[in-house]
Order: sequence, then structure tokens, then C-alpha cells
Amino acid sequence: MEFSKLNEEEFKVAALKLPCSNFYQTVKWGKLKQKNGWISHFLGVKKKKEIIAVTLLLEKKILKRYSIFYAPRGYLMDYQNRELLEFFTDELKKFAKNKKGIFIKIDPYLIHKERDIEGNIIPNGIDNSNVIEYLKKLNYIHTGFNLSQENMQPRWAFALNLEGKTEQEILDNMERKTRQLINKNERYNIEVREIKEEELAIFKDIMNHTSERRDFVDRPFEYYKNMLEILKENAKIYIAELNIENLLEKTKKEIEDNKKELKEEEEKLQDKTKIVNTNKAKRKIEELKKLNATFEEKIIHYQKIIDTDGKRIILGGIIFMIYNKEILALFGGNYDKYKEFSSFYTLHWELIKYALHNGYNKYNFYGISGDFNNKNDELHGLYECKKGFGGQVEEYIGEFDLIINKFMYFMYKKSFAIYKKLKK
Repeated sequence: MEFSKLNEEEFKVAALKLPCSNFYQTVKWGKLKQKNGWISHFLGVKKKKEIIAVTLLLEKKILKRYSIFYAPRGYLMDYQNRELLEFFTDELKKFAKNKKGIFIKIDPYLIHKERDIEGNIIPNGIDNSNVIEYLKKLNYIHTGFNLSQENMQPRWAFALNLEGKTEQEILDNMERKTRQLINKNERYNIEVREIKEEELAIFKDIMNHTSERRDFVDRPFEYYKNMLEILKENAKIYIAELNIENLLEKTKKEIEDNKKELKEEEEKLQDKTKIVNTNKAKRKIEELKKLNATFEEKIIHYQKIIDTDGKRIILGGIIFMIYNKEILALFGGNYDKYKEFSSFYTLHWELIKYALHNGYNKYNFYGISGDFNNKNDELHGLYECKKGFGGQVEEYIGEFDLIINKFMYFMYKKSFAIYKKLKK
């Protein structure tokens, strides 16, 4: 086996074919991280001229003379190949040591234990526990089986396997509430469209509102701008919007139709020449009156929205990563004042359909909490929403640190802990 620095083209070709392929391990992601001060290294292992392992290894200079290294979502390789893993680790350690590296962090895109939709371990399913032990024997420090999102990337996700499935099969497998919300939004004519770079301020405003509501620090506008410029067709932002004026007119028409039906029911009840089920007719009349009262309230509500926000409103948006055979919903948000329209469901359903019709095998809703019994967890509701689409929980093996300079690693961890507290 031969350790090698790869050119961009070699890396691109190999990264698409090797196990654990993901959008973080791409040339474009490396270029995006360069904007934030990281240096990209494309490294791999060749065996008889065939590339059998690769990684994008990001380097960040700290304290002028030292560096930390990060392989986002780990190496692309067969982790069950112990000989290859040991060889690649030794060579990467030498590489980083020559650059005064403190440690190498990895968080492989590799399932720990296969789980079902409820988060239960599937008997005789995928189990990569042995990989964790291999890595520990190679002196990687496992940072733990965390349940929330303390890591660089989520350790828990929710995904939907699309291979060989149709729209109807996906719909049939959804929870009833999810189908109802999707159907309701179709009646509302909520539209989903991709935004371009010149409209980026729309998405940034959505994220500003979401970060204020959920109490997190959002990324700067420049970050999103760089994403769209560099990642191009791999990063797409979709928003959900609603023509509220059309919905208002539609609701008015529904009231008129109901009034006609109500009049017909009342006339039937008064017509002594016809045999009518009196109780049934009275129930129908009562239902129509209640429905119209609800519609009247909606008309007042919709008119207020038009008066304050205009005839067309933006409900929410999500940034999607599209790479290889997977579409991943990276992150997004919505306006709390429009939560009644449930844009989350329409956005995901439209991109699931896009994935189905364009040959993608997997739709990844991404980050959730792994604490399924704690309904007070702030991420539990997010899991419940994603679960409604059907699919399965994905638990990854977690983060590992390969220490190169013990003293500086200790100092870095101590300083980083203080930095996190100050940032919080």
C-alpha cells in the first residue's frame, strides 16, 4: 500500500465510489472551508494504482506554529479492513506531525447500530461496534455516545430509504397526521421554489428569526453566500411561500358554497312534501353553521396578514445538500407567526418527490436527539415531525481524536471549554 497526496480530480472520482461517501468529503467542501481559514489536503491510499481510501483533511493554524486537523465525516474507506485502517492512521499521523499537528479529529459517516423508526436496535442488524474498538486500539480517543448535538456534526439523524419506492408507497407509510398536513397545504396551494444567490437575504431573514426564537447563533450572510457560490449544484435553498390573497378569495368562495348548501338543507327540512331524516338534517345544518363561523374567522385573520405583511408571504426555508445518491436537509427555519401553515411538511415532501424522480436512494432529514424517552428534550418535537414521514433512526459511531501532541492537546481542550462557555 502507498500513502499519497491526491490531486482534485483523483479525489473527486474516488470519493464517489468509496464507502461512507458524503458531501463533507468533497473538493467543494474543502474550498468552502478555506474561506474560514482552513487548509485543504487531499490524501489517500493506493494499492496497485487503485485508490482504496481517501480523506479531505482540513488544517487550521493556531498559535501561529501549531495546527489542528479535522477529517469531516471521517475517512472514505472500508473501516472493517483493519490493515488499511492502521496503515492510513499511521501515515496521517506522520503527515500531521510534520506540520506540528496537535490532533486529528474524525466523525465517520458510519452507522453504529442499526435502529428502527422508534430508535430501537434491530436484532442482527448492522453493528459497527468493532470499528469503535479498532479505532481505540489505534489510540483514537472516543469522545462518547452523546444523545444531543454537542459534536461537530450530529451523531443522531433520521433518514428515509427511497430505493425502489413510489410516491404512493411513501405516502402510505407516513403517519396519518403528516399526510393530512401535506394534503391541507396542497389545498392552500403552498408553493415551494428554489432561491438564487440574489435572493439570499430571504433565507438569511428566515434564519435570523429562527435563531432568535430557538436561541442559537446563526451563521453570517457571507457564509451562505459562499455556500451557494462554491457548492453550486450541490447546495440548494428552497423556500415555501403562500399567496394569502388567493387563499382569502378561496375561503370566501367556500363560505358562499356552504351558504347555498345550508339554505338547501333548511328548505328540505321545511318541505312537508318530502320525507327527510330530521335529526340528520339538523346535524348537517349545525355542522355547516360551525364551518362557516370558522371560515369567517379565517377571513378576518387572512385579511390582517395581508394588511401587515402583503399579499404573498414567505413561510420558511431549508438548505439541502445534494450529492451522490443522497439528499440531506442540512438546516432551515420558519417564521413562528406562520407556523399554522406547517411549511416544514411541504418543503420536505417536495424534496422527497424530487429525490424519487431524480434517482436518489436516500433522503436524510439529518439531526435529531437520541434521547427518545425524554419528551422535554428541545429536539424531541423535531424527531416526532421527521418520524411522521416514515423511515428509520440513524446512529453514527461518533467523534474520535487522534492525539499527536499530548501537552498541547490538553491545553487546547482546556481553552476550548472556556471558549464554549463564553460563547454560550
